[in-house]
Amino acid sequence: MAGSLNKVQLIGRLGADPEIKQMVNGKSVARLSIATSQSWKDKSSGERKEKTEWHRVVIFNEGLINVVQQYVKKGANVYIEGQLSTRKWKDEATGQDKYSTEVVLQGYNSSLTMLDSRGNGNNSNLVKENKSSLPNENVSQDNSDLDDEIPF
Repeated sequence: MAGSLNKVQLIGRLGADPEIKQMVNGKSVARLSIATSQSWKDKSSGERKEKTEWHRVVIFNEGLINVVQQYVKKGANVYIEGQLSTRKWKDEATGQDKYSTEVVLQGYNSSLTMLDSRGNGNNSNLVKENKSSLPNENVSQDNSDLDDEIPF
């Protein structure tokens, strides 16, 4: 179908440390659980309300997996871009079909940006963005070089 788009953009916090596993083909996969929240003031009662949604994120991009493994921890604030994907499997206990919808980051159409600053006590700002699926590409960026004075 021409003119279709499958793109997800989320800004949220990790609810747990990333889970890194090896697949049967020897490659790694990272799984994240990201919370996004929405708050509003209830018109009738005047009280503040909040709703939190949890999103499953799966990363197949080797460069991003390395970054996530080194720098991303529970509570980190991140921006991600990926695609929605729904998996189907059989529940072994009941034999019923089960479905799971996830945000998948793989290839050139995905990115991860860490939004926390060094002032928060972690080094999350060392990684800004990676839109490549090449495993050997340097995906970390040290911002200490940016503190130098400009000579002109």
